[in-house]
Amino acid sequence: MRSPSLSYAGCEEPHFLEACHLCSKSLGHNSDIFMYRGNTPFCSQECRQEQIGIDEARERRCRKASKKPTSEIKKSSTIQTESLVMA
Repeated sequence: MRSPSLSYAGCEEPHFLEACHLCSKSLGHNSDIFMYRGNTPFCSQECRQEQIGIDEARERRCRKASKKPTSEIKKSSTIQTESLVMA
């Protein structure tokens, strides 16, 4: 028996354990399911490993994009200090 699907505005979303997150292959009731990051199912170790590689590459791109060249950092991080002496 299939689990009920969620319906939203006429579109049906499969239950999250019915299909592989990467290749959309149907996950059998008596087959192994390989999980990643809590609730993301995969049909095989290969699909899961491919998603891990995709996520790691995305994280590296984000880190690289968020880093500024050293010359820009020096220009933008000039700190002005003032001393206030009270008697």
